[in-house]
Amino acid sequence: MVKRCLLLVCGALLFAGCESVNPVKIAQKNVENSKRLRVGMTKAQVLEIMGEPVKNESFNRPDIWFYYFETNWLDGFVTEDECFPLLFQDGKLIGWGNSFYTRYRIEKRDQIPNVELPAEASKGAKK
Repeated sequence: MVKRCLLLVCGALLFAGCESVNPVKIAQKNVENSKRLRVGMTKAQVLEIMGEPVKNESFNRPDIWFYYFETNWLDGFVTEDECFPLLFQDGKLIGWGNSFYTRYRIEKRDQIPNVELPAEASKGAKK
């Protein structure tokens, strides 16, 4: 009887833990919360609505936060294509979503001036 109760308690804890890290539920929550976002919000306001962004991923940036959105791969890893970005400038939200992020990256790339190589470097490249 004690073993059976212990098994039931352990099973309940296991399933309760699974519920809290269920990627589908996390994605649904993030999508619902994102409906409350507004351009101009501070990082603190966004954190209050969205919670913490995805952590410890190479694609994270201080002014670009990623939130889990959908499961594309069943590998247990969160990849950039499974997230949607929120972009900040001067501590304020300037936009979110993959299409906004793509336009932002294109604009930033176009704003970077072409850098000419010094004469020695260009000679070395021809060899």
